[in-house]
Amino acid sequence: MTSDELRQLLESVRAGTVDVAAATAQLGRVSVAELSFATLDLDRQQRCGFPEVIFAEGKTAEWVEGAVRRLSEAGQDCFVTRVNADQSAHLAVHFPHADQDRLARTFWLPIAGERPAPTGKVCVVTAGTSDLPVAQEALVTARVMGAGVELIVDVGVAGLHRILRQRERLAAADVVIVVAGMDGALPSVVGGLVDCPVIACPTSIGYGAAFGGVAALLTMLNSCSAGVCTVNIDAGFKAGYVAARFTKRLQTRNARE
Repeated sequence: MTSDELRQLLESVRAGTVDVAAATAQLGRVSVAELSFATLDLDRQQRCGFPEVIFAEGKTAEWVEGAVRRLSEAGQDCFVTRVNADQSAHLAVHFPHADQDRLARTFWLPIAGERPAPTGKVCVVTAGTSDLPVAQEALVTARVMGAGVELIVDVGVAGLHRILRQRERLAAADVVIVVAGMDGALPSVVGGLVDCPVIACPTSIGYGAAFGGVAALLTMLNSCSAGVCTVNIDAGFKAGYVAARFTKRLQTRNARE
C-alpha cells in the first residue's frame, strides 16, 4: 500500500465510509501477483525501498518475460540478474527499450518518467580483469538503485602500487566494493586505506586450490581490516544492492540534517 493509498484509507475511516474492521483487513493484506510459475511480491518496494528483483538463472525465457510483464503492469521498475544469452534475445524482442548489459548479465526496465539524480558514490574495484563480470553486476545493481558509481579495474595485490595510485578516488567514495578471486587479499588492503565501509565480494576465478572461490571467501571472512564485510562467491548483485542501501540511507540522513 502506497502512502497515498494509506492516507485515502485513513480519511475514509475518519469520514465513516469505511469501518475499522474493513480498514484492518486492508492493512493486513499482502499485495502479491499470482502467476502459474511465481508469486511476485508487489509490496517489496514499500517495505524495502526497491521492487522485487528477478533471478533469471534456472528459469525459462517465457517465465522471465511473464514476471517482467507483470511487474511492469503493476507500475514497478523491473531488474533481472543472471540473464543468459537466450533469455536476453527473447527479452529484447518483447521489451526493446529495456537496458541490457551482457557483461553484467542484467536486464533493466524502469517505469516511465524522469529518473532522480544519483545519490552518493559507490566505487567498485577489481583485483583482476577476469573479475569484471561480477564487478559489473555490482556496478549496474548499485546504479539502477540510484547510487552514483565508479569503476577501478585490475589493481590486485601482485602490484600494490596500482591500488595506491587510486587513493584519492577511494577516499571520495561512500562505499567501496572490492571484487577479487585468486587469494582474495585486496579487500584487506583497501580496508586499511579508507574510512568508509568496504564490501568484499569473492569470485570463483582461480586455479585448483582456489576451490571455485572458497579460498578467496575464507580470506575475506578472516580479514584483519575492521571495516570489511563479505558477501557470497560471485554475488555482485548482493554487493551492489547493499552498497546502494548504505548510500541511500546516508543521503537521506544528510538531507534531514
